[in-house]
Amino acid sequence: MIKFEEFDLKKLGDGLVPAIIQDACTLKVLMLGYMNKEAYEKTIETGKVTFFSRSRQCLWTKGETSGNFLTVKEIYKDCDNDTILIKATPSGPTCHRGTLSCFDTPDEEGFIRKLQEVIQERHQQMPENSYTTKLFIKGVKKIAQKVGEEAVESIVEAVDGNRSRFIYEASDMIYHLLVLMEQMGCSIEDMEKELALRHK
Repeated sequence: MIKFEEFDLKKLGDGLVPAIIQDACTLKVLMLGYMNKEAYEKTIETGKVTFFSRSRQCLWTKGETSGNFLTVKEIYKDCDNDTILIKATPSGPTCHRGTLSCFDTPDEEGFIRKLQEVIQERHQQMPENSYTTKLFIKGVKKIAQKVGEEAVESIVEAVDGNRSRFIYEASDMIYHLLVLMEQMGCSIEDMEKELALRHK
């Protein structure tokens, strides 16, 4: 049951504003906390998300006990200047239950961006026995060839009307396309910007 009685605005205390925390990679909403001016300034100073605890009436940096810090990437304010949005990189589960988020949204949410992050790490570290590493070693021509092959297979399954096989092959195509994008120094964000420009 939602504890509506605990959301009396009079109980928030003077100078507190809501702070929404979002995963900077997947864009998944991780949690909601409250900040006063001191908590906000400490967040800016340390680069770690710090809240004001309404129950303990003191500052607390997320992760100071668990080690699951939230490292700040970007901070935005809303149109009324009374709510903060922080994009952060979590170093572990955000929720005390051990889950990625305090909200029970599907774990698959934002996974393509997470996959992009994994591919970027593979490119930097080039671990042995990794299929992604082998693709990077073979170079752009081989990666591009794989994108083409998976695209053709996706088309075949679409024409045949086989939905499950189409999803399977299209997923292969997306993976290889992400590898090709990394090889070319591009990202999902670059594509989003291009598509947004076209939309305008």
